[in-house]
Amino acid sequence: MRERLLIVTILILATAFFGEMKINPFNSPFRFSLGSAIFFFGLISFEMISPLFIGICAGCFVIGFRIALDMLTGQAALSDSFFTHAPAACYYINFALIVQITRFRRLLEFPIRAGLLGAVLDFSSNSCELLFRYLLGESFIVTYQVMMVMLLFAILRSFCVIGLYNIFVMKHLRTLGEARQQELERLMMINTGLYEETFYLQKSMTYLEEITRKSYELYSHLMEGEKVKPHAALYIAEHIHEVKKDVQRIFAGLSKLIGQQPLRRRLPINELCGMVVRANEKYAELLGKKIQFAQTCHVDLSTDHVYALLSVLNNLVANAVEAIPTSGSIHLQVELQQSNLIVEVTDSGIGIAKEDADWIFQPGFTTKYDQQGNPSTGIGLTHARDIVQSLHGHIQLVSSNPGQTTFRLTIPTSQLLRKEEM
Repeated sequence: MRERLLIVTILILATAFFGEMKINPFNSPFRFSLGSAIFFFGLISFEMISPLFIGICAGCFVIGFRIALDMLTGQAALSDSFFTHAPAACYYINFALIVQITRFRRLLEFPIRAGLLGAVLDFSSNSCELLFRYLLGESFIVTYQVMMVMLLFAILRSFCVIGLYNIFVMKHLRTLGEARQQELERLMMINTGLYEETFYLQKSMTYLEEITRKSYELYSHLMEGEKVKPHAALYIAEHIHEVKKDVQRIFAGLSKLIGQQPLRRRLPINELCGMVVRANEKYAELLGKKIQFAQTCHVDLSTDHVYALLSVLNNLVANAVEAIPTSGSIHLQVELQQSNLIVEVTDSGIGIAKEDADWIFQPGFTTKYDQQGNPSTGIGLTHARDIVQSLHGHIQLVSSNPGQTTFRLTIPTSQLLRKEEM
């Protein structure tokens, strides 16, 4: 309620103040002013407030405001001032009444219709004011030229107000669209994390099935009194340990993503690349690094495998960000070669040591540890490779030298075009 009263107060103050920016076309107190345009704009902008209420408040306040000015400047006596300015209230009340009756606000999505109807409202309200002045004894001659001037001002004011209103609406919609796009990208990145965790779960299920099979074989041999080789128990222990590591990763990942809703839709490859670049620009900024990102992706291809690609691309680009000490550059290049999608991520980081190059895709290998010595819970190159292989593709380290490291990702387009199974 307070908010509405504040809006009405500001509106009627602005209407009265700008109403003094005027011209008097007929050598009479009747005026064309900027206040009428402000009033019209307020009527259509604040849908939560009754137009008639605004009109009555504006009409009464304008009368009081103009009488007060006359008293302060000594231009007229109180009674004379009242009869001079009282007809102005007819304009505002009549205008607001017709806006409410015609439900004018519903026409705002049709600017031409709204502009024409607004001109009619302005013209009729001015006519109502002139009629009231005539009844109060004011002398003026209404000619064809007078009517044309009134109509011209009505058209100009109406279309200016409608045009300004639509400019504000378009700006608001653009801002809203940008906010929704940012929210969509945030949700996509969140659900990419969820996809990674489901990948770990699928892997753990495979290990568990293998452990179950091996355990049953071991049980059968023991029940039959056969001699069991020690490596059978060791094999089971190794797989259980691998499942434990995956469960730890899943727990760490899901603890950050709990409560989020999945979001799925088919997206173009170039849009996915844009998401990855923008996300890692923020990541680099968070780390305090000055990194110049470049993107070359002129591929007209869309896919349902959104989270799979986002997982891998984000992992490669994030690794590149982490490989750059303070400043550098990262280039994400995507192209089609025959029936394959080729993605290359090149960074100007410190590179990968030769002794590590042969191990980067091996299970359990990581060079990232926290302050407590715990290994990274990120997806890692091992599982990035597994995701790519699930799409019948492959990932490789093309070259790694200080100042230039390149990873290449190759995926058949037939797999990307295939609809992802739920």
